Amino acid sequence: MTQLVARIAAMLALSLLLAGCNLRPLYAGGTGGVVASELGNVEIEPIAGKAGWLMRNALKDQLETFEGQEIKYRLKVALDDKIAGFGVRSDDRITRERRTLRARYQLVRLSDSVVVLDATAGSDAGIDVVSSEYATLAAEDTALENLATRVSNQIVTRLSLFARNEASSSPEP
Repeated sequence: MTQLVARIAAMLALSLLLAGCNLRPLYAGGTGGVVASELGNVEIEPIAGKAGWLMRNALKDQLETFEGQEIKYRLKVALDDKIAGFGVRSDDRITRERRTLRARYQLVRLSDSVVVLDATAGSDAGIDVVSSEYATLAAEDTALENLATRVSNQIVTRLSLFARNEASSSPEP
């Protein structure tokens, strides 16, 4: 019986601690929330190259689900896509590659052309180099697609945090 009372007291204390930590959902309010409406106000500039095309599409897929009233921000993204071989056999053939995709992005407020967010995001993937060139190229392309999705997720998450902070710091009408 005393163990039950101790467990209940511990659970009650833990719930009070969690209630006081000021934890709040990022996307509170759903598609009508502050973060969603701010993300809907972002326009994405074209990004050069195949990696840029994949990245822009991944960003558009995530940001176009939100509907904003007007375009307030422009997102500029510069990519650095590299493939480096690092697994080498005794006959000097590469057996493993690492594909790295890094993005430097800036969020520019259109009303005064001020850069309000300047950050980087990145990820990498390992690729097995096999005897078939086609299979290796297909693996490299798949890695690039996956990396573009991962990096775009990082960018949208950072934009969401920015939107929440902007909404909490701006005075309400």
